Amino acid sequence: MAATYHATPPDALLGAHPAVHAIRADLADPAAADRIIAEVMKAFGRLDVIVNNAGAIEMDDGNPALNHLVNVAAPMALLNAALPHLSRGARVINISSVNAQFPAGGSASYSASKAALNSWTRAMAKELGPRGIRVNGVAPGAIERVENPRPPELIKAFTDLTALGRHGVPEDVAKVVRFLASDAAGFITGETITVSGGYRL
Repeated sequence: MAATYHATPPDALLGAHPAVHAIRADLADPAAADRIIAEVMKAFGRLDVIVNNAGAIEMDDGNPALNHLVNVAAPMALLNAALPHLSRGARVINISSVNAQFPAGGSASYSASKAALNSWTRAMAKELGPRGIRVNGVAPGAIERVENPRPPELIKAFTDLTALGRHGVPEDVAKVVRFLASDAAGFITGETITVSGGYRL
């Protein structure tokens, strides 16, 4: 498996899984995609699954153009670079957000970038279906990480709007990604599955 990172090396991941090939890359750089795919092919000789998990969350009063570069243009560039190496049965999984459907205040650019990613997911599923390549998405809700927690009052605001009454954890998303990458999802393409615990039902 190969994984990209921007600034912080994934030391915990590499410690637990030494076979992971870590690639430092800035996905806002249009030239990054070709280099990433070339490194993956050199290391493994094949490419079966792409998970577009890198993301930018820039508020509208910050650098909103970065949202489009990382959340939309980068997945497009990576898939374009990978296409010559993808065989029938390959899978592409794009990480979207519930914000594509429920835009938050001050984040119109971010929400629009994720909505564009959802549309591109469906379009590429239609285009690549004849080649036997499946393209799907996962739209997480509020996902908490121990290394970067939200303030307690913000967590409460999210959970109050969530049917299951809790925030999500990374494993909630990972399970759905693994499913979409597996043969069990062999007849699913063009879908974006919401993993939000019932946010704003």
